[in-house]
Order: sequence, then C-alpha cells, then structure tokens
Amino acid sequence: MFHRLASKTTLITGASSGIGYSTALFFAESGSNLVLVARRIEKLQELKEKINSLYPSVQVDVYKLDISKYDEIKQVFATILEKTPHIDILINNAGMALGGDPISKVSASAMETMIDINVKGLVWVTQQVLPGMYERNSGHIINISSLAGVQITGSGSIYCASKHAVHALSESLRIETVSTNIRVSEICPGYVETEFAFTRYNNDKDTISNAYKGIETLTPQDVAELIAFTASTHPRCVVSQSNIVPSCQANTFTTYRRT
Repeated sequence: MFHRLASKTTLITGASSGIGYSTALFFAESGSNLVLVARRIEKLQELKEKINSLYPSVQVDVYKLDISKYDEIKQVFATILEKTPHIDILINNAGMALGGDPISKVSASAMETMIDINVKGLVWVTQQVLPGMYERNSGHIINISSLAGVQITGSGSIYCASKHAVHALSESLRIETVSTNIRVSEICPGYVETEFAFTRYNNDKDTISNAYKGIETLTPQDVAELIAFTASTHPRCVVSQSNIVPSCQANTFTTYRRT
C-alpha cells in the first residue's frame, strides 16, 4: 500500500536523527521526494547522500532550520516554497523534552524551549504549508505527539502540557479542514530509543540507562512504519490518532521491566 507515497513530496521537520531520520529513509524507499529540515545541517547532508546512493530517483532537498525561531522559519520557507511549492505531506516531527522537573521547580528557560519547539514551532511550520494545501484542496499533516500528551504523567509536566497542546491542535485543525480533502493525523509513541533521552536527561548516561532499564523499547523504524502507513491510507480515510507502544508498555503508568 506504500505505493501511494510514490512521487509525493514530503516535508519532515527534525529529520537529522531518530524518528525523523528513519521516516525519511522509509518514505524515500517508497518513492517519495523529500524536503528535510533540522538544526544540524551536516547530519541532513549525510542523510541526503545516503538516500541519493540508495534511491537515486528520489529528489532530496535539505535546509538548516531552528523551528523555535519564527523569523528563521519565514525566511527558510520562502526559499523552500519557491523551489518546491507543492508539499503533499507535512510531518511535524521535531520536538524535545528537557528534564522531568515538577511545576514548582521547572526553569523558565526549559519551559520556554519546550513550548517554543513543541507548540509554537509546529504551528508556525504548519502555517507555511497549509495555504498551499487549501489552494489545491489536498494534503496530509501528520503531527508526532507523545503518549505523555494524552496520558499525563506525574513528571515532566511542561513536556506533557506541550504534547497535550499538540493533541488539541491536531483535533482543532481536523475540525477546521473537515470540509476539505486535507487530512490531519496525530501519532503518539510510547518508549522509543532515540537521542531524545540524551537531550531530556542532559547526557546523563546513568539516568538514561535507568529510565530504559529492562525495557525493549520501540525503534525509530517502528514509528516510521506507522507514519508511512498513516500517510498511505486511501484518501477517503484518515487515521486521526494512533498510539504506538512497546509490547511491554500498557500505558504511561504501566510498563513491565525485565530483570
């Protein structure tokens, strides 16, 4: 069924590693042309070279972009849309968590960073692509949220709040576009082994090891496959919301850890 991705143009934020990186490879294998953005342009260049080697017929364009900066988004998207005005699929993947402090202790800078990237950046990027989708009366927006955004935990309150906002934005945009052929999907992963943990726990290897101890986590490829499935369904369908978790995770509160 992934043949429906062939010759589509897909824009992925946060494509330099983790879920975004794996999704780019999966979509390239399916024949989708790609526009990839992230802060680490050297990682994007390496990914582009890999895709060009494996799938030479796929067009890949990469751009350095920090989605927490509105002016930078406007500037970079002016260039993107001049070269590639037709974006069929937008995957809002970029996101981050910083620590797990309670509300009484979370720093202003950590809170601002998470809200700027996870919420504002997602909205600002969507605003660049959505007008073209309205004009063509077609398109698919896939927001990568988190299980922690719909099943709130007792730690990482601001991260949970930011991903709950992604859930609300996805629901709201689906209502706004219901009379069109634009589709809006939300994907909520549980435990996934990516660089996300290193950012959240400030590269503290002991903390990271304990966080995932005894858990066979999802891989980024697992989530990428679900994203591809979501984008490949018949246009009359929309996968509105999907939760994907390791088989050892029942919800955000219940995880079986092997000893």
